[in-house]
Amino acid sequence: MRICHTLALQMTFAEVLPAEDRGATTFNGLAMKLYFAPMTCSLAPHIVMRELRLPFEMIRVNNQTKRTADGRDLREINPKGYVAALQLDNGEVLTEGPAILQFLADQVPGNDLAPAAGTWQRARLQEHLNFISSEIHAASAPLFSVEIPEPVKAIFRQKLFKRLDYLEGTLTDRDYLTGGFGVADAYLFTVLNWLPTFSIDISEWPALATYMQRIGARPSVLAAIAAEEATLPV
Repeated sequence: MRICHTLALQMTFAEVLPAEDRGATTFNGLAMKLYFAPMTCSLAPHIVMRELRLPFEMIRVNNQTKRTADGRDLREINPKGYVAALQLDNGEVLTEGPAILQFLADQVPGNDLAPAAGTWQRARLQEHLNFISSEIHAASAPLFSVEIPEPVKAIFRQKLFKRLDYLEGTLTDRDYLTGGFGVADAYLFTVLNWLPTFSIDISEWPALATYMQRIGARPSVLAAIAAEEATLPV
């Protein structure tokens, strides 16, 4: 089964159905539940599942109380206590964005979102995912804290700016991180989408601003954000 970007781009917003409307509940024998909180890092696997048209159930989580929409405590599912968490019907749970993203892509052999495992191109993808996780995602975390004083946050912002400078250079002459749109782009879009929260104007990095507009217009991204906004608070 091959899922190409041309197909995704031809889909209208209305055709990208919410997960619960897709009918099927399993794929390759797997029933998947995605535990998420709106506009957090769990948006990345959500986007990828829609790109791949994988059937799944969305379960919203309250990040403060750790309660889930299906009446559980998130820490029973993921002892680390945060999203994203992907649960299979056999009880297995996978956490950490880079791992989830690659697992999802591997469920649809031949898709364009991730190169085949064991290839040089897959190692390059993992390089991008690790950079986003450690240098953008983790570097952003302190900026969310109300307990960290502004002078300290300024230090974190300066470090983050250097990483954004690097990405600006990387994306100046390409549309996506690895060839066409892939799992690394879903992840990078998700974490860069937090910048306005930190009063960081992405227009200072023109290539990044264009990149965000390009990805933000994808039907899968629009559908994922809309579906998350439509869920009831827990």
